[in-house]
Amino acid sequence: MRDLLAQIPLYPNNQNLQGIGPLGEVSDEGTAITKFSQILSSAIGIITIIAGIWFVFLVITGAYGFMTSDGDKQKLASARNRLTWGLIGLVVVIAGIFIIELVGSLIGFSILNIGETIQNAVQ
Repeated sequence: MRDLLAQIPLYPNNQNLQGIGPLGEVSDEGTAITKFSQILSSAIGIITIIAGIWFVFLVITGAYGFMTSDGDKQKLASARNRLTWGLIGLVVVIAGIFIIELVGSLIGFSILNIGETIQNAVQ
């Protein structure tokens, strides 16, 4: 009888199936769940840093707009709006992190530490 496609072994030498990329690497550092958690944590950190840099940029350009407005009402309004939106954006980013953590604690698991949550669910 010939082998059908479904009968071909997927795991050579009876090894477990491994993924590709950084989530498929087997190392002493941990499993794919811990790597996913590290990647997610790094992404949140990078986004927060970018938001902070954007806030500083808006504050600097808004302050420069105030200094160079020469009493022009449109330039003053533009500079004030730039400062206001920069501050609102920073508050939203910081509040978002706290809101996500609050929702996670109300639900019963940590959303920001998703690796630990998945690990506890699997066990």
